[in-house]
Amino acid sequence: MPTVIEAPASAGFHLMAKPSGPACNLDCAYCFYLDKEALFDRKATRRMAPDVLEAYIRQTIAATPADHPVAFTWQGGEPTLLGLDFYRQAVALQQRYGAGRVIENSFQTNGTLIDAEWAAFLAQNSFLVGLSLDGPADIHDRYRRYANGNPSHAKVEAAWHLLRAAGVEVNVLACVDAHSSRHPLEIYRYLRGLGVEFIQFTPVVERKAGAADKARGFDLNGPGLDADAVLADFSVSPEGWGRFLAAVFEEWRRNDIGRAFVMNFEWTLAAHMGEPGVVCHHQKNCGRALIAEHDGSVYTCDHFAYPEYRLGDLTRDGLAAMVDSTAAAQFGAAKHETLPAQCLRCPHLEGCWGGCPKHRFLTSEDGEAGLNYLCAGYTHYLDAVTPWITALAALIRAGRDPAAIATLTSPPTL
Repeated sequence: MPTVIEAPASAGFHLMAKPSGPACNLDCAYCFYLDKEALFDRKATRRMAPDVLEAYIRQTIAATPADHPVAFTWQGGEPTLLGLDFYRQAVALQQRYGAGRVIENSFQTNGTLIDAEWAAFLAQNSFLVGLSLDGPADIHDRYRRYANGNPSHAKVEAAWHLLRAAGVEVNVLACVDAHSSRHPLEIYRYLRGLGVEFIQFTPVVERKAGAADKARGFDLNGPGLDADAVLADFSVSPEGWGRFLAAVFEEWRRNDIGRAFVMNFEWTLAAHMGEPGVVCHHQKNCGRALIAEHDGSVYTCDHFAYPEYRLGDLTRDGLAAMVDSTAAAQFGAAKHETLPAQCLRCPHLEGCWGGCPKHRFLTSEDGEAGLNYLCAGYTHYLDAVTPWITALAALIRAGRDPAAIATLTSPPTL
């Protein structure tokens, strides 16, 4: 077995853990990660073994540059399937290897297994929790159901209240699909009515596997221009995505500036102000937001968890070497190096950067490969909000209250 060399990476990175792999107690119709079962022996347990957990904790701490907090993110599948003792051990390992470092934990969950004991643990250990909640019951339960067809909304909403009562910091991740995209204000007002202050909207875009991915055992298609991969019917349309974001932005602008934080708008504002963003798909480069699967395999991204994007194994290879590898660097640089000319001449280039490479399977107006499927949607959204974003940025720079634009019918001239 090769010796693992532990050293800091050249710059910051993020390594998200999938401790239960693609295993989940829900069977959401649009979930892309359930399809990753094809990567593993279907008879094997979907549980991160103790030696892999220790390698993940130890290596993440060692590879994180000294001037960065050490960030751990737990996702799935459904990470609560491993039980509380697994995370108690994870926290103990963080304390053992942390040597006084600032440690941050975030946890993405469907919420259905959250009870008072879970909520108390997450609060006591300052976990930031992302709760998957798509909107009111009729919208959420359209796709987010158990394998037997039972709905999940009531348990998820109960989890929200439990977590909040325990003092857990909770964000909501709402997926936007073909159906829910038609109800932007209903969804946003429902979430605000619950008291949600931090919201991220994520577009659902998947294609049914073409012949090549079917042969590998996948039901959904991986990245690429495969002509025989057809769009799944639950996928949001480009126009639906753009209209959804623009409608929620107008509602937020009028009522919630400074009171609610919609991450999609925060990213747009940050890009406009020349600040570093926090989301990879609207950055010039990607490649430093990796995942560690339950078996220790490290991939360049959870949307690219395919054999050709595997970088190594946490129990046998140094994490810093994987983060700084040529393969990771080439993957990240390809995000802007392969942009079609249509993107390069777009006035919104630096607010979009071509979107997620997974969605770049259209042909541009010039006949070039690699246009993002959601391009028309991002264009609609950015056309609608850029004047307001410009005004917000000017107010912030001037030290004035951004909510001053709430009552205006058109962006002010500043």
